[in-house]
Amino acid sequence: MQVQKTYRTSFLLLLLVLVITFIINICLGSVSIPVSKTLHSIFGGSLENTAWEYIIWNYRLPKAFTALLVGSGLALSGLLMQTLFRNPLAGPFVLGISSGASLGAAILIMGSATFTSWLGITLINDVSLALASSTGSFLVLFCVLLIARKVKDSMALLIIGLMFGSITAAIVSVLSYFTQAEKLQQFVYWSFGSVGNLSWHQLLLLLTLVCLGIFLSVLSIKPLNAFLLGENYARSLGINLVSSRFKIIVATGLLAGGITAFAGPIAFIGLAVPHLTRQVFNTTEHRILVPAVLAYGAILMLVCDTIAQLPNNANVLPINAITSIFGAPVVIWLLLRKRKMVF
Repeated sequence: MQVQKTYRTSFLLLLLVLVITFIINICLGSVSIPVSKTLHSIFGGSLENTAWEYIIWNYRLPKAFTALLVGSGLALSGLLMQTLFRNPLAGPFVLGISSGASLGAAILIMGSATFTSWLGITLINDVSLALASSTGSFLVLFCVLLIARKVKDSMALLIIGLMFGSITAAIVSVLSYFTQAEKLQQFVYWSFGSVGNLSWHQLLLLLTLVCLGIFLSVLSIKPLNAFLLGENYARSLGINLVSSRFKIIVATGLLAGGITAFAGPIAFIGLAVPHLTRQVFNTTEHRILVPAVLAYGAILMLVCDTIAQLPNNANVLPINAITSIFGAPVVIWLLLRKRKMVF
């Protein structure tokens, strides 16, 4: 992807900040490990303290990579939805994908309690939760894709997606009303979101989904630029609206659905990072915005995860709370400073 020369310095700075935040995220945690020891282990050295080495390679590195993928994927899916619907309030979950994932997790956690206690205890683990969440999100995505082939108006599709979200949220509410308190608490903990529960095998699967979503997004850059000026303008350029819209929705489903399945429903990043990127780069050109939102999303998520894990403390704050508490004021400040929204 060719980037204008004027933006090369900005992208180099973004890359540098990304590397720094990634290293800081790995170096800080509930267990105090010297920075020199952490870097020595990462770059191939062995540590005398095997417990430290285990923590670095089996907890901190997977968590940092997960935060990087989650932040970049949610930010990109938010950009896709805001451009497709030309709505600054659209996010990666407007099509009901997050609600579908929540429904899958709710059925596994709370629905299993209505059968037998043996079934609930046996089936509920990180792998089954990811499988149930991804099944729910992709079932909703499949329904949206079927409707997208019939509905020509993007705004109608947006409303239909919101209705899917309302239906699934209502079913979750009914399950919550009848479930046991401990099962309800388990579901609430899942809904807080977390980037610290993935193994290397799960991380590889998440990486595959995010890479596929990014690939489809890159292929959709020309249609995305055209959609900013309206569907009639895009049609006049010879762009196949149905095919382009289908591709963008699939990319969003892979990104938002896969991330929600593995990390839970994480708010704010997908909605705010595209606005933050437009304010900083002052452009609507998607050849620049796509790589920029990937970098900004990853950086913001790494920073929020570093804050949430409370260095040298065993407690971990909900990542959803941190992304909103620390991220929202930054976006508000930028909008007040610019006094104009770039869209």
